[in-house]
Amino acid sequence: MDRSKQLGEEKIGKLLLKFSIPAIVGMLVNALYNIVDRIFVGQGVGSLAISGIAITFPITTVIMAFGMLVGIGGAALVSIRLGQKRYDAAEEIVGNALTLLIIISLLIMIFGLFFEKRILISFGAGDAVIKYAQDYITIILLGVTFQSVGFGMNNLIRADANPRTAMFTMLIGAITNTILDPVFIFVFHMGIKGAAIATIISQALSAIWVLSYFFSKKSMLKIHRKNLKLKKNVVLSIFSIGISPFSMQIAASIVTIILNKSLVEYGGDIAVAAMGIINSVSMLILMPIFGINQGSQPIIGYNYGAQKYDRVKLTLKLAILGATAICTLGFVMVQLFPVAIISIFNKTDKELIKIGSNGLRIFLSMFPIVGFQIVSANYFQAVGKPKHSMFLSLSRQVIILIPLLFILPRMFKLKGVWLAGPVSDFLSSLITAVFLLFEIRNLNQKHEVA
Repeated sequence: MDRSKQLGEEKIGKLLLKFSIPAIVGMLVNALYNIVDRIFVGQGVGSLAISGIAITFPITTVIMAFGMLVGIGGAALVSIRLGQKRYDAAEEIVGNALTLLIIISLLIMIFGLFFEKRILISFGAGDAVIKYAQDYITIILLGVTFQSVGFGMNNLIRADANPRTAMFTMLIGAITNTILDPVFIFVFHMGIKGAAIATIISQALSAIWVLSYFFSKKSMLKIHRKNLKLKKNVVLSIFSIGISPFSMQIAASIVTIILNKSLVEYGGDIAVAAMGIINSVSMLILMPIFGINQGSQPIIGYNYGAQKYDRVKLTLKLAILGATAICTLGFVMVQLFPVAIISIFNKTDKELIKIGSNGLRIFLSMFPIVGFQIVSANYFQAVGKPKHSMFLSLSRQVIILIPLLFILPRMFKLKGVWLAGPVSDFLSSLITAVFLLFEIRNLNQKHEVA
């Protein structure tokens, strides 16, 4: 268990790089799942197929939400327990997390397959795209357990102070997906079904890799049969911390549904395809931020549990600076090369390029401050304050954004849909700054007492 001591003793800058860089690489590569699917589907099948995948996005977001509920909630709890030197309790969390992920994923699969068509229609799928959406999501649902276990348990590998292994989990899946996508789409002519099959095969390999880690000599924390039996207090503790990222993902799913319906009304199926591309670009920029969050989470959690508050503050400061730099770089690229970015997904559809490039520039126009907002919300989760984290996360995704999606499109049509994003980013960042100011004052007081 000595490896966990580095979290409380090693230089913060070096430690944050050690944990965040593998996580950033892993998350960037993970973003390629959706992006590669949409690029190959757009080039090999067409714009309507991109719309079909975009319509299913709320479902895949819900799947990831439950992975975050258990994975991130369990990881934050494990980090705190390691800081408290409660190693048996940490292993109990790992076992319970695995059982939860399997049970939840099976329930999602059964429910999703049974109500699939009705769900997609309610999401805004019209006659032109429903077939594409069904072909894709049916296969994804059949492999949902692989995604849940691979993604959820990978967070616990990071909490086990082994970020490099967690990075390889992402690399294995994304590289496999990138290789198989063109094979199934262009060689075997399987269309959108081929993209889905490539995805679940990739996720299966990631899940096998993750589980093998916890049975290997590399892991400090092991999976024991006795810990697979669910315990009420452990489950509730995991859920209480994981509810914040879970709520954020569920909110993202709700927002996507509302977005798709507004886009169909004011811009048609091509606007939905454009939003699917914008989401992919946004994800590519934000995944490194989530990587920084994942890298900083065990450092913040361990040192908060160990009452080393100066290390907590320094980790937070460096994480915010790194996230802001990445978001600003993404913003500059989007503003300078919007047409080139949209054309990567489809070079021939002029209407898609026109609508998409305009929407891309507007929707991501406040990205330089988004990194601060996301990292700060994650901080509250890392120190075991899920209510604060949940509110701040939802302020950007629900509390402010959803009302704007109902108000602005009525005033500005399609442009109003694009404007809702940056307005919400700005207002939620102001709220987050107030919360963080009070939290830093509280940390300073604790440090004086300690």
